[in-house]
Amino acid sequence: MTDQAVTAGGDGRSADARRPSTTESQFLGRTRELKELRLDIERAGLDTLSGRKAPRARVLLIAGRPGSGRTALAEELVRQIAHRYRDGVLRARLSEPDGTPVPTERTARALLTGLGLPTPAGAAEDELGQQVRDALTDRRVLLLLDDAVAAEQVDALLPDTPECLVVAVSAGPLTGIADVRPCTLGGLDTKSALDLLNRYTGAVRITVDPSAAERLVEECAGQPAALVLAGGWLAAHPKAAVADLARQLHTAPDEGTPTARAFRLSCAALPGPAQRMLRLLSLAPAGLVDPHTASALAGCSVESAHGLLDDLTALGFLHRVASPLPEYEVPGCLQPLLTALAAAEERPAELQLSRARMLERIVRLLQSCRAITETDSPEARQKLAVLPRVLRFATPAAAEEWLRLRQPALLGAARLAVADGELDTLARRLMAALVRAMVAHFGTQAAAPELYGIHRLVLDVAERRGLHREKTAALLNLADLDAQTGRTAQALARYRAALDAGREANDPYATGRAMESVGGAHQELGDYDRAADWYGRALAQRLARDERTDAARLYGRIAAVHTYAGRYGEAQRNWRAAIAAHRRSGDVAAHARALSELARVQEYAGRPEESLRTCQEAVEWALRAEDARLLGALRIRLADTLERLDDPAAAHLHRAAAKRILGDEGQEDTTVPTHATGTCEIRSASAED
Repeated sequence: MTDQAVTAGGDGRSADARRPSTTESQFLGRTRELKELRLDIERAGLDTLSGRKAPRARVLLIAGRPGSGRTALAEELVRQIAHRYRDGVLRARLSEPDGTPVPTERTARALLTGLGLPTPAGAAEDELGQQVRDALTDRRVLLLLDDAVAAEQVDALLPDTPECLVVAVSAGPLTGIADVRPCTLGGLDTKSALDLLNRYTGAVRITVDPSAAERLVEECAGQPAALVLAGGWLAAHPKAAVADLARQLHTAPDEGTPTARAFRLSCAALPGPAQRMLRLLSLAPAGLVDPHTASALAGCSVESAHGLLDDLTALGFLHRVASPLPEYEVPGCLQPLLTALAAAEERPAELQLSRARMLERIVRLLQSCRAITETDSPEARQKLAVLPRVLRFATPAAAEEWLRLRQPALLGAARLAVADGELDTLARRLMAALVRAMVAHFGTQAAAPELYGIHRLVLDVAERRGLHREKTAALLNLADLDAQTGRTAQALARYRAALDAGREANDPYATGRAMESVGGAHQELGDYDRAADWYGRALAQRLARDERTDAARLYGRIAAVHTYAGRYGEAQRNWRAAIAAHRRSGDVAAHARALSELARVQEYAGRPEESLRTCQEAVEWALRAEDARLLGALRIRLADTLERLDDPAAAHLHRAAAKRILGDEGQEDTTVPTHATGTCEIRSASAED
């Protein structure tokens, strides 16, 4: 859990937040610990002492209770030694604000993204962990792993090179990782603790009663988190003496840690609206909150929420995140205290209402974020016009930046909404809006890893609620991403499950889409007989529904698998059926492409004269379609065929014509565009947007 103290004991940044400044440090104390850690880097390990080369990176462990300043110490160490590591610093947080371990898959993705490397959608955590280790093999990187819960989390990411260094932060020893000596933290020394209080109270209040200040440090057990809250209380009560606060802490019920006692005392001194806001911040996804989130949780204006967040930050309850956006973080050591306080002071119905307001606000922001990209759409402009000004983005670039910076909180909101189980309608709307916004700004390919996780959440909700149509959509989307990343067998299993769900939903579109995709998976696996069979089933359904365009495409796909299997007669019959279907539908360009594919099969079948005639007919249709690329490719194919028929003069004419059409670009490209399968989107939530 992220530590509370702003300076000496913890700077409050989550491990995956923006990199702190390396030019100036506000760190206090811990001189002995820093010296020991730096010496430990140079210390010979067990492998070196036994004469072997160290096979893996050295691990430095900083252990301490939440609020002890462990994260701040780790960040200060990183700041001091970062210059030794030419390839920079990588950070990852290994637990959620509530202490739940973060899946290694998600951590590995974040690290690979930090290295600028692609992350295959849906890859298993073992594969991604290996990719991280492989990527670090030739690099000299300093890796900070914060809030580790178990040794397995660190071991899965440990670089296989002694050139890297891992700084791990945990509550206790990481048993199972060899050659690790923990640096265990206690309280701050008295001088550093007093310097920390000075930053809130000013030197006068400390120097006029040094014994009271020392008693206050003793009551806080030197814990930075407790000292920060005590300093915030003193700053908010300028007329109160330091001795008063020390006395109140001493007489407070001896329940929990010094941080818990300081928190209860400081919270009780807050005005009513600030107290309620603080309690509700326990619901903030991923512990990250902005004025919009706070406004929705508390049911107040964005401006008022922003002011309250600034006030709470000044009192030590929140930390400001280094971000272009106004964004704050709930310290990890305060998260359980806030959760317990909210459960005690707020009715369950009020907490649920706050969650619902927050999710609804996120949905509206995501809708605005996507709508601003659709500048040519009257409907999108109308949606933007009716939104309150505070929910609008000035430009598409501003919307994209907001989406990128808030993405961890948005994905966290989706996970929490699904885990809640009582707000599934809002969860579905949120996930649908998030998918559309990410696709609009980043594109399907770039957003694929995040989309994969969202589709899995959609599948969880659909299975829980018995929503067969949405289950079908989620399975198809997941299977498509599996197929794109080479996991064809897994994609096939999901396509078959989607087919069953589509039949349960009585959805002919989804059923046909699933059957065609099953055929495509078999084709990718080289099982052409099964591929032709499934394409045939999908074709029968399309013909029964008089869907001529889709039927023509399926004729082409059946012809393609027969071609791969060497059954040229069947392939020619199906291409002729596709040609006839395209002629009836009036699709001139598709007609020309189908003719070109028929010519190709005729050439494979050893009938060059027929291929020549078909190709000439395809050229005529390509001219009508005004498809320059297809026309150029056909001219080159004609030239090749004529050369095989011993007519070099005519071949030269067609090749020259192709060169004029295509220019230098692709003049040797004989690839003719064929029938694309197309990506058929099935909305995974309600159509309301």
